[in-house]
Amino acid sequence: MKKNKTYSILFSLFVMSLSINSTVAFAQTTVQKSTTTKEITKSKLTEILEKNRTAYTKGKVADYIPELGKMDAKAIAFSVVTEKGKVISVGDTNKKFTIQSISKLIALMVAVNEKGEKNVFDKMGYYGTDKPFNHFANLESGKPLNPLMNAGAILTTSLIEGEGEVGFQKILKMIRYITKNDLIDYSKSVYESEKETGHRNRGMFYIMKNSGLIEANDEEKLNNYFKQCSIEVTAEDLAKIGYFFAHQCTRFDGDTTYKNSEISTLVQSQMLIAGMYEYSGEYARRVGLPSKSGVGGGITVAVPNKMGIGVFNPSLDTHGNSVAGYQMILDLVNEYHLNLFE
Repeated sequence: MKKNKTYSILFSLFVMSLSINSTVAFAQTTVQKSTTTKEITKSKLTEILEKNRTAYTKGKVADYIPELGKMDAKAIAFSVVTEKGKVISVGDTNKKFTIQSISKLIALMVAVNEKGEKNVFDKMGYYGTDKPFNHFANLESGKPLNPLMNAGAILTTSLIEGEGEVGFQKILKMIRYITKNDLIDYSKSVYESEKETGHRNRGMFYIMKNSGLIEANDEEKLNNYFKQCSIEVTAEDLAKIGYFFAHQCTRFDGDTTYKNSEISTLVQSQMLIAGMYEYSGEYARRVGLPSKSGVGGGITVAVPNKMGIGVFNPSLDTHGNSVAGYQMILDLVNEYHLNLFE
């Protein structure tokens, strides 16, 4: 009887050890599955790009800024900076286009670094919106909804310290640093076109000046906003920007000069809730990644702690987002299971 009892205890311990080992193995498999991504290849990016090459026919090149209307609707590029900082680019990789609203991410970083998050967001909200990027939402009765709509972005740029075009130069310098590309500059023709036709933005500027949100004696701070939107980049530059914010403001080559997890979290959170304008909610459901678009046809994407993605095609949907660019991002996300909410 005593012998049988001993066997029973030993058998129970054996079963328990199997159960524990199975649980540990399952946990290890689950962790491994959630933290690894199969290797992204140039051939896969090419496949995705070619699949979406004709998607431009479903959109229209922005022409409310006359110079933007001159872009080739068929131009297309796709770039990824992998977790280890490797750059993979396909398509019209050397094609330059204006960064437009994607510059707002950099301006926000510069302003918060100088003023502190509280001082910046005392003047604007953290909110998403169902309004277009150039809407006057909330201005007459309060403050801008967020720093990624035009009103909030104009205010953000105005908060950067310095007279004349100093604020713009700080933004340009930061973009050159992040991309490790000192040749990046702005398009004077696009700048002049934006300045000449930017009456709606000018209206926002003066409403905020009238309410005391903007302190300025002339339009130089507004001109800085027009200039930052006119900075010319490539899809590869946008992938590097996405990587930078995905890795706590660490550059793709490992440089940690501006490493700051708080800034990274702030910028990515705004990208997620407002980076694609009034389409941001549906985009978050389908793509599930912090992203920022520009009416020049670019989109930058941050895959937190993993990679940066940059796409370009100037044909836009009704929200102002690149049609082919969005589809390429969606296909990549589905292929490699990058959606944060999966």
